[in-house]
Amino acid sequence: MKRTTLSLIAVATALAAVTGFAALTAPGEPAESAAAPAPQAARLPVERTSLLCPAPSTSEIAETLTTSYTPPGAAAPAPTGDGTAAKPTAVLGVAGNPHAAGGTGGKKAKVPKAPASVTAPGKPVADETNGAVTHGLTGTATGTLAPGWTVQQTTLVTAGAARGLLGVTCSAPDTDFWFPAASTAKGRSDYIHLTNPDDTLAVADIQLYGPEGELKTSIPEGVQVPPRSTVPVLLGPLLSVGALENLTAHVTTRSGRVGAALGSATDGVGSDWLAASADPAARALLPGIPADATGVRLVAFAPGDSDADLKIQLVTPNGTIVPAAAESLHVKAGMTASVDLPDLTRGAAASLLLTPSDPKKQVPVVAALRVVRGKGSDQELAFIPATAPVTARATVADNRAKGTALTLTAPGDAAEVKVTASAGTEGGSPATRTVTVKAGTTTVLTDLAPKGIKGSYAITVEPVSGGPVHAARTLTVTEDGIPMFTVQTLVDDRGTVQVPTARQDLTILDD
Repeated sequence: MKRTTLSLIAVATALAAVTGFAALTAPGEPAESAAAPAPQAARLPVERTSLLCPAPSTSEIAETLTTSYTPPGAAAPAPTGDGTAAKPTAVLGVAGNPHAAGGTGGKKAKVPKAPASVTAPGKPVADETNGAVTHGLTGTATGTLAPGWTVQQTTLVTAGAARGLLGVTCSAPDTDFWFPAASTAKGRSDYIHLTNPDDTLAVADIQLYGPEGELKTSIPEGVQVPPRSTVPVLLGPLLSVGALENLTAHVTTRSGRVGAALGSATDGVGSDWLAASADPAARALLPGIPADATGVRLVAFAPGDSDADLKIQLVTPNGTIVPAAAESLHVKAGMTASVDLPDLTRGAAASLLLTPSDPKKQVPVVAALRVVRGKGSDQELAFIPATAPVTARATVADNRAKGTALTLTAPGDAAEVKVTASAGTEGGSPATRTVTVKAGTTTVLTDLAPKGIKGSYAITVEPVSGGPVHAARTLTVTEDGIPMFTVQTLVDDRGTVQVPTARQDLTILDD
C-alpha cells in the first residue's frame, strides 16, 4: 500500500474520533456531563379536557341549569403545523337517542338542545332546560378553555317522588367508580347512570356489596352502553334478595370508558346525586355537613382482604372532636358497614374524618354520607362522598348570591387557601381573598358573592401553603319552606400535566 493512502486513512480515523467525541459532549461541558441526570419534568396546562353529565331528570316539572366555566390563567394554545395558534373550543353535546333501548325515554321524552358553553376563561355561561331530559351530555374543551374546565348540572324538582335540589359536577370518563351509600330499600329508587363518550361500545360491570358481602346480580354479562349514549340502571331489579338499606356499588368497565353517577330518590324525603367516592385509602375525609343536619348516616366499605377499624372524628370550626353518637366503625373485608350519627353537628357545620384506629394497620376504604335536613314532610337529602384534598386547583360552578356556602377543612396542619369568585353569568367582576384554615378545623364561608354580581358565578380554590385542604360547596334553595340543598365536593381539576423534558443522549450507542 502506498504511503499516501496510509496517510489519508490515518487522517480519516482521527477526524472520526473527534467527531464522535463532539457528538457525545455538549458544547462547553466536560464529557462526564453526558451521564448527568435528566432534567425534571415540567408541568404544563392540558390541551384537552373531556366531561360527562348524567341525564338530569324524568320529571316534567324539572328545571335544569347547566353552567360551564374555565378559570383564567392557562398559557396560550400551542401553534398548529402552519404556525398559527389553534382556536380554543368548549363544546357540550347531547348523548344518545331518548328512544334507544335501555333508556328511560318515551314518546314525551325531550331531546334537549346542546347547552351554551364557555367561550373565554373567567366568564361562566349558563343554559336552562325545563321538563324531562332523559339523556346526558358529553363535552370536550381544547386550548386555553381546557385547563380546569368545569360543568355543573343543577336540577330543581318542586313536587313528586323525586322532589328536591339535585346537583352534580360533570366528571371525566373513567373505568372504575365506587358508590357507598347506595340502597334498594322500600320507597327508594337508585339509578346508576352510565354515559359513553366514545364512538365504540362500552361494557360496564356493576357489583353490589351488602352487609354480608358481594351480592349476585342479574347482569353477569355486564351492561352494554352504546356509543355516545346514556344508560340508566335501576339497582332494585338487579337483586333477588329483596330490599337492602345500605349497599356499596362498584362500577368497572370490561371495554371502553364511561362516566358514572348515582341518582337517588326517597319518597317523602328528597333526591340528589351521589358522586363517586375518592379512591380507596386508609384515611378519608367527607367535607360539608350542614350545621342544621337532622340526620347523618355513614356508609363505608373495605374492598381489600383485611378488616378496617376506623376512628370517627368530627372536624368543627373549633377543633377536631370525637362525636358522642359513635367513636368508631368496624368494616369487615368485602362488606358494607354503616352507622347513624344523630345530632352530629350540634349547630356547627363540620366535616367527618375517618382514620385507622391502629395507625400500624392501614386498610383502604371508601365512604359516603347520607345527610338529611328538615323534619317530617319538610325533609330533604343530599350525599357527601369521601374526597381527596385539593392539590393545585378545584372549581365548582353555579353558585348563587344567596344560599351558597363553601366548606374548607384542614385535618392536619394549618393551611392558606386562595378563594376566587368569578364574574357572574350576567355581569359583575371577580373577587379573590386568601383564607387561613387553622390546623384540625373547618372554616365555612357564606359571603362569597362579589359586589354587583349578576347571575350565577364560579368558585375556584387554590392551596397556597400549609397542609392538605378538602373542600365542598353547599347550595340551598328554599321552596315552600323546605330547605332543598345539594353538596358538591371539590375535586382537583387536573388542569396541568407533567411533560418530561427531552434531550439528545447518544450514550445509548456505547457498547
